Amino acid sequence: MENEPEIHVEELKKDEEFLANIKKLEVECKEEESIAKAYQLLDAQLIIEAPEGEINEIFTFIVNTAFDRLAEKLSIFATFNMENEEERAAARAIYEHGMQRYSENDAKGAKEIFLILSHSVDKHSLKDAMLLHAAVVISGKSFDAFIDTVVDVSKVDETDPLAFFVQTFTKSIPQMFEAYEKEVKVAREEIRVFADSQEK
Repeated sequence: MENEPEIHVEELKKDEEFLANIKKLEVECKEEESIAKAYQLLDAQLIIEAPEGEINEIFTFIVNTAFDRLAEKLSIFATFNMENEEERAAARAIYEHGMQRYSENDAKGAKEIFLILSHSVDKHSLKDAMLLHAAVVISGKSFDAFIDTVVDVSKVDETDPLAFFVQTFTKSIPQMFEAYEKEVKVAREEIRVFADSQEK
């Protein structure tokens, strides 16, 4: 039984329709500069265990394009519409980059990304979740401690289009804000300063 997934992968590597779809996605994602399609392409390439260079190329495209979109949004004082698949994919890429920074112990970089996301997404519950991320980073808690003691993965709804963002915690958001009251205050002040500097 254990060999079944491998056989499936080998079959997919030879499946002309699947490979044609990958090629089509590659073209569309470049022509449309689509982050959402780049994520689909990434999933497909990971399934067939594509060379690391190809995977990294897609990752780079996703992150660079997402930060370009963020810069555009900030320049016109707009937010990411989380109902829109493409804008949601851009926010997801920025968030995943922030989580990677956090996991690599770049607290300053991670905090700044979470604060900017809290400022740049249009969904209130997600804004609060990103603010809490920033507060936890400010508190000095490590990435592993954040995952082990702050996040509650058992509450994640896999069908939620926003499931890529950590939004379920061991306590409710208001309780979490209370627990990290001092750090939340610092985070809110940093967002306010950032928003003010934008408007000048």
